[in-house]
Amino acid sequence: QVQLVESGGGSVQAGGSLRLSCKASGMTFGLTMAWYRQGPGKQRELVAEMTSDGVRTYADSVKGRFTISRDAASTSAYLEMNSLEPEDTAVYYCFACTSARTWTLWGQGTQVTVSS
Repeated sequence: QVQLVESGGGSVQAGGSLRLSCKASGMTFGLTMAWYRQGPGKQRELVAEMTSDGVRTYADSVKGRFTISRDAASTSAYLEMNSLEPEDTAVYYCFACTSARTWTLWGQGTQVTVSS
């Protein structure tokens, strides 16, 4: 059974950086991994996604500032966040799924707060 455990959230001033980590236990071969976020009063939205083949997709709002990566064994995913803005304040969730999205799994979420 795959489980996702996130870490790395916290509080930072605008312009700062944070790195989120998502450790997957269990079989993760062939899975797409992604980061979503849900800000106060907002719907959950995709931030960045990386397939098992290494294809990356980013939300327009984070392009050039955030980078998603995975370790060689694909057991962990990371989100490097630079030039953070108050609008980036949200709970960030790690997400894993099969390529056809017939199986999905969410992490518990980690809070990121950016102050102006």
